[in-house]
Amino acid sequence: MTDIWSFLLQTLTGSGVAVLLLVLKAMFRDKLSPRWQFAVWGVLGMVLLLPAGFRGRYVLVNWPFLVELCRSFFTGEYGALARVTVPVPLPVLEAPRTLGEWLFAVYGAGVVVLLFWYVLSYVRLRLALRQGCPAEEGRVRTVAEGYRLPVCPAVEVEGLSSAFICGVFKPVLVLPAGRKTEDKVLLHELCHLKYHDAAWGLLICLLRCLHWCNPLLWYCADRAGNDLESLCDQRVLERLEGEDRRDYGRILLDMANDRYARAPGTSSMANGGRNIRRRIEAIARFKRYPAGMGLVSVCVLLVLAAPLAAGVKAEVPGLGAVNVPAQLARARTTPCTTCAGAFDTYAKAMLTGRFDYRAMCAPLAEQNDLAEKYRISAAQGHWEWLDSDPLDLNADPGYQIYNLAQVEENACEGLLAVTLNRAPKDVEWSGLAHERWMAVQPLRAEKEGDRWVVIPQGKLTAMQGDVRSGGNLGLPAWEYTATAGDFTLRMRWQTTSQVDSYGEPNWFGQSFFGTTPIPDGEFTSWFDQIILADYHGAPEDRGKYRSIGVVSMPMWGEEERPELELLAPPDRNPDAVNWSGGSNDGSEWAQRTLDYDWGKEDMIFLSGGGSSREGFIELPSAYAADLYLNEEKVAELTLRPVKGGMSLA
Repeated sequence: MTDIWSFLLQTLTGSGVAVLLLVLKAMFRDKLSPRWQFAVWGVLGMVLLLPAGFRGRYVLVNWPFLVELCRSFFTGEYGALARVTVPVPLPVLEAPRTLGEWLFAVYGAGVVVLLFWYVLSYVRLRLALRQGCPAEEGRVRTVAEGYRLPVCPAVEVEGLSSAFICGVFKPVLVLPAGRKTEDKVLLHELCHLKYHDAAWGLLICLLRCLHWCNPLLWYCADRAGNDLESLCDQRVLERLEGEDRRDYGRILLDMANDRYARAPGTSSMANGGRNIRRRIEAIARFKRYPAGMGLVSVCVLLVLAAPLAAGVKAEVPGLGAVNVPAQLARARTTPCTTCAGAFDTYAKAMLTGRFDYRAMCAPLAEQNDLAEKYRISAAQGHWEWLDSDPLDLNADPGYQIYNLAQVEENACEGLLAVTLNRAPKDVEWSGLAHERWMAVQPLRAEKEGDRWVVIPQGKLTAMQGDVRSGGNLGLPAWEYTATAGDFTLRMRWQTTSQVDSYGEPNWFGQSFFGTTPIPDGEFTSWFDQIILADYHGAPEDRGKYRSIGVVSMPMWGEEERPELELLAPPDRNPDAVNWSGGSNDGSEWAQRTLDYDWGKEDMIFLSGGGSSREGFIELPSAYAADLYLNEEKVAELTLRPVKGGMSLA
């Protein structure tokens, strides 16, 4: 925690869980044994010891939204996001300037002071124990051996009203000097020793320090300490029989007015009159819990822990009533958790003009400007963050991300393409079915903390073309080339990617594109490859080539060049010389006649195809290709990427 907002996020998250636990404990008060009454506090401990928002998810309630809403309301700041990297306050080296920084400084000082007070109390207690006299260990050892419990050194100290265990790593049994300690009291403290209850007390003290200004969590710490004592009572009663159990209750009742140690790392049988009365009520219910409640207890604990382990999925913000701070706070706290989700959210922000969608995937440095523009737009009665853009985008066909590539460990780049309803301004459009317009924009997605953001690398530009999967000749593609004799083989490789946003088909079999972002989505990608041959020999030599054939296969990494085979379709006409084929692994093979038409063009289309994949499609490092002329293999080639990697057809 580095500021007051991250502390607020952490302590509110714990408070929400605390309220739920208190309600459930009240409901199951007479049905859960002390063992489970204490065990459920482990759920709260897990929440307080894990950073709020762990693994990008929140617990029970969208606390980040409330925190960011408060930040925006009180400070007018949008370009920040409360993050909890560690659940303890980290020192800030700069002097506080704002009210929030002063509040965090006061909170940090409170943690230090309370920790110092606890440490000082423990040190003073240990020093006082050094003044005590070693206790006669005969009775202690007899009790321990009788109930098969461990023992530790024992000392007698003047002025004590009750025995207790002090210490976690080198525990000491502390006994009041000048008075006999009941065997059942020794049994109680030795049970504390066996189950390391002093360590649990130390953890409770630590959580008190971290959340010293949260009275709800202090109350829960008291309840957890009392439940720990009730659990120890349960363990004692399990070792006693008949009249001894009633005698144990009498001893507890006699301690109702005793003082008890509060130093960290200690345990005491006496914990105040009101708490002892609750423990005596629990003793009266001993072994009267309904059958099968052990299984019910496990189920209750799992139900409580499941939302904490899995978290609550972030919800895409709805527009609802227009409220700039609320909309942008909800958007900022609905992070894009995948690269694909960030691209998808940005594309749908473009198609719908939604400010909150853009805020979901905008860098924090742009959030203040986005909020100001949103506020102006709200005052004018419109909500589109691209309202000044003259391009008329059509959301129905969706979008495609062309040539998606991972350029760094946490950064990807691609070309967004969307369909236009009409031609750009001042451009005549015949409206013919074959004449289509689209808009493209280069994008970069990168990780900012635990969220993915999108940074445009250029403006949205209109061009003629059709947005589709399966390749677009009007857009750049990667190229691989190699030359043999009078021919150069070129492999044109292009990918398209999209997060599946189509709903279930209706009665008419139609499936419509949904414009709600999928911030945790994954890409479905398609690769399209076209192999071409360019002739650069003498015009008079063209006549000696009757046919051309090729077989190609992508290569990955540093693998050796594979052996290739020109495979004709098994059902082809034996007299046919024009045929082609391919497989899902990217292999292609084809043969073409070189009749009189080929002399008009130097470029010969040989084969094309592709296949879909889940996620990213890795770019081949090279292509292996065999060239056939007049049905004879003339060259074994390795096609390498052209310099710069990308080119137009």
